Amino acid sequence: MSDNSFPHESFRDALAANDEYIKNFKYSELTGTAQQGLAIVTCMDSRINPLSVVGMKSGDAKILRNAGARVTDDVLRTLVLATYLLGVERILIMPHTNCRMAQVDDVEIHREIDTKYGVDTSEIEFKTVPDQRQALIEDVQKIRSYRLIKTGVVVGGAIYDVATGKITPVDC
Repeated sequence: MSDNSFPHESFRDALAANDEYIKNFKYSELTGTAQQGLAIVTCMDSRINPLSVVGMKSGDAKILRNAGARVTDDVLRTLVLATYLLGVERILIMPHTNCRMAQVDDVEIHREIDTKYGVDTSEIEFKTVPDQRQALIEDVQKIRSYRLIKTGVVVGGAIYDVATGKITPVDC
């Protein structure tokens, strides 16, 4: 095996699951447009199924995920494309309860990675949030005031509760 070969053994479960998935694949008629006009920015946390949370299905919404559900430059870039070219008219920023990014600060995360793995990650800003609600308000306002987001797009923020599944809107 060369260094560039796909690591089949490491992905055996995913590839087998995909073999089953394609037997009943039903999404070939979908387009790249968000059918319900929604984009959701949420955390990468695997406890969150963003489409289910808002009662939608594949093809209905654009999903953007990162650690802490933060509005980064890449999120803004993606939302510009989504609002002009992919049918997005509403954006929901949705961080969640019990998020690691809201429980520690960047210094602690850098220290933990360095201590456990001997890797200095200090060149990365992890964008932890000492006040999750305030960070959500700032991120919503960042999108609302971003000059390249399509005019008329509605932006809201809500916190998802991983224990109950409830989203609680936040005035921003």
